[in-house]
Amino acid sequence: MSVCRVLLVVATFCFCLPSPASSQTAPPSTPAIVAALQPFVENHTLAGAVTLVANKDKVLSIDTVGFMDVGAQKAMRIDCLFWIASMSKPMTATGLMMLVDEGRVSLDDPVEKYLPEFQGQMLAAEKGPDRMLLKKPAHAITVREVLSHTSGLPFMSRVEHKIDSYTLSEAAIGYALTPLNSQPGTKYDYSNAGINTAGRIIEVVSGMPYEQFMDKRLFKPLGMTDTTFWPSTEQLARLAKSYCPKGSEQALAETTIGQLTYPLENRKRGPSPAGGLFSTASDVGLFCRMILNGGTYQGKRYLSKAAVQQMTSTQAGTLANYGLGWSTSRKLQGPNDPAPVAPCGHGGAYSTNMWIDTTRGLITVYMVQHAGYPGKDGPRVQPAFQQAAEKAFGK
Repeated sequence: MSVCRVLLVVATFCFCLPSPASSQTAPPSTPAIVAALQPFVENHTLAGAVTLVANKDKVLSIDTVGFMDVGAQKAMRIDCLFWIASMSKPMTATGLMMLVDEGRVSLDDPVEKYLPEFQGQMLAAEKGPDRMLLKKPAHAITVREVLSHTSGLPFMSRVEHKIDSYTLSEAAIGYALTPLNSQPGTKYDYSNAGINTAGRIIEVVSGMPYEQFMDKRLFKPLGMTDTTFWPSTEQLARLAKSYCPKGSEQALAETTIGQLTYPLENRKRGPSPAGGLFSTASDVGLFCRMILNGGTYQGKRYLSKAAVQQMTSTQAGTLANYGLGWSTSRKLQGPNDPAPVAPCGHGGAYSTNMWIDTTRGLITVYMVQHAGYPGKDGPRVQPAFQQAAEKAFGK
């Protein structure tokens, strides 16, 4: 055999073998999780899903089931992109808490300290079909209150038709001119306006556009390369189709994201800190691992442990089980009840979810695109994943 033929055979053999690095980076799979979700695909309750389970050190499992496009029978992919909607809120809160750590923002400062347009904001004391009585609130809304949905701000301002209708500076003016629905600090009222106001504070204090701050300080350093407000053409090719129940038979029907303006890649759409992000299971897993690690990831500190504890423990008092941009596992039972260090997370409008179980040291990420599930089995889908994940890894 000639030297050339020997070299060709050796080169071909080496090319065909997987490298040690590639075998180590192959994402692990858990058949029990797929088995738990597959029946919902088969009975047309679930189009498809990507699930991820991790601890603070590594990804334990990442699985796909069903389809990213039911009509075209395109299988769900691990790298599929999803609109994560309100899962954007904890990420925005994380960005703001970076500024709190740096001493540039105080949670108990009035919002008007950073956004002067909020000076003189009024409270709707009485409302009627043809009149509204305004009065001065007991105190100006605070940064803590906008992050914990206790500011009295409404869900959206009257002029917002979509969550991406305006720039943050424009949206903030609208919120400032909108009368509060309740006295600050007295009622829990889930509010995109509040979290968007926090995003505007990030913009003003940091001196850079909110989305650039999030990219520079959080997404890119963590390696969240697929987390964006404006998916690229390549990312849109990986975007899972959205589905909703339709008709009397509750059939699974393809739909669009009604809260957003199309085309999705158009950067004239405003970023919505409260609900505008797209992401992947892997990216969300990175973010959650940093939080579970007390604000650090791969040796880099993003937040202080104190900031993480404040965000992820109950801040809405006895009003609701909510922290600062995060849902928590319980509300306080009384004014002297200490804020618990307990499981926390957040869901999104199209049924996505992330959850950090601090007692088990376990992260679960559930990525789907469902504006409601059809049929009686709908409420069982996500719990089936959670139960399978806890059984496999929660020991």
